[in-house]
Amino acid sequence: MTMLKYFYDNDLVRIYDKTPTNWREAINVASENLKEKNIITDEYVREVIKNVETNGAYIVITPGVVMPHALATGQGVLGTGIGFAKFSEPVSFEDGNPDKQGKLFFTLAAKDETQHLENIQNLMTLLMTDGMIDALSDIETLADFVQVMGQFENTPAE
Repeated sequence: MTMLKYFYDNDLVRIYDKTPTNWREAINVASENLKEKNIITDEYVREVIKNVETNGAYIVITPGVVMPHALATGQGVLGTGIGFAKFSEPVSFEDGNPDKQGKLFFTLAAKDETQHLENIQNLMTLLMTDGMIDALSDIETLADFVQVMGQFENTPAE
């Protein structure tokens, strides 16, 4: 199963017309789909935000792409999963630094270190696929996501 199909089949895709006013709100909004599925709690989301406050914008893994996550052993992790959220405009994590903003959010949660590392590896494989970041950045609807999923259906995951 491809990562895109995983997101779609598990109802973990959220596309937002409105962009949050700041990065803290963006992390909360991007985490909603994992909370709805009882994979994480608000406590996990607070830990992610606290980590960014302490360590800086390390979760912006490449311009345009954000990977909110905390330690696998952290509080508030009920299961393993990755949620995908796309905002219409980039959210800034560092004023005046375009390299530290993103509109594609992949929120990770895992019950143990092995699953955490597997999630990251699968996500990196997806994002290193030529054209993937641009294709996902351009989607505006779930139908657009399905079209991208079909376009990249042979991209491996898991």
